[in-house]
Amino acid sequence: MEKKRLALLGAGRLNEIVANALKDGLLPEYELVGVLGNNPEKTQAFADRHNCVACTDIQALMDLKLDFTAEAASPQAVIDYSETVLESGSHLVVITVGAFADAELYNRVKETARKNGTKVYIASGAVGGFDVLRTAAFMGPIKATMTSKKSLQSLFYSPLFKEHYLTITEPEQAFTGSTKEAIEQLPFHYNVAVATALASAGPEETTLNIDVVPNFRGDDYKIVIEGEEVLTDINIYSRTPRIAGWSIVAVLQNAVSPIVF
Repeated sequence: MEKKRLALLGAGRLNEIVANALKDGLLPEYELVGVLGNNPEKTQAFADRHNCVACTDIQALMDLKLDFTAEAASPQAVIDYSETVLESGSHLVVITVGAFADAELYNRVKETARKNGTKVYIASGAVGGFDVLRTAAFMGPIKATMTSKKSLQSLFYSPLFKEHYLTITEPEQAFTGSTKEAIEQLPFHYNVAVATALASAGPEETTLNIDVVPNFRGDDYKIVIEGEEVLTDINIYSRTPRIAGWSIVAVLQNAVSPIVF
């Protein structure tokens, strides 16, 4: 069986998980052929570890004639490279979904994929249940609510931070509003909220609550979908961001599997 040619956008911890999954035989249908990062020295070291080509620009990566490109880099990488990847004939896996808060970009990327017979796969990152969310959305009008627990440190450099958070001993709500409103205040910070909204009720009809919790570590998301015929309650906690890297592995496996979950 001829293997799918895979490249990675980003040479950081999340794509290290993907590359190691290939090395460990978890993605036998793929061959890692290239990587593009924003730090040449770090990218070369990544390429040396995983026996692939370190590329210095997107065209060099596309010249490798790819079947799949997996992004774990930045919102700017999604903005700059998505259309080029899709036009080259490569499918694209995206983890930095916050970039698609820009509806114009989202629609442009969608149309580019349609014209070129390629697909964009949204990795679930630290949340999940996209199949349930999409199914519920088809069943009629729904309300979607996501509640996110955050540590003080994660909000420290954001517009949501308030000085008195340094002394709180109980959880306190830092934000409540539509996902669209959250994105306007915190562009690209909430990939999971954008992904959840796109998979369900849409950014304007998805409520996002952000609670700052003292001495909290990790990410905790509760997603509630309410409709006339359906009620879902999805709660996911991850101690580290590693779940996002493994969600890319899951997408890649599903994309070539004879049985799709």
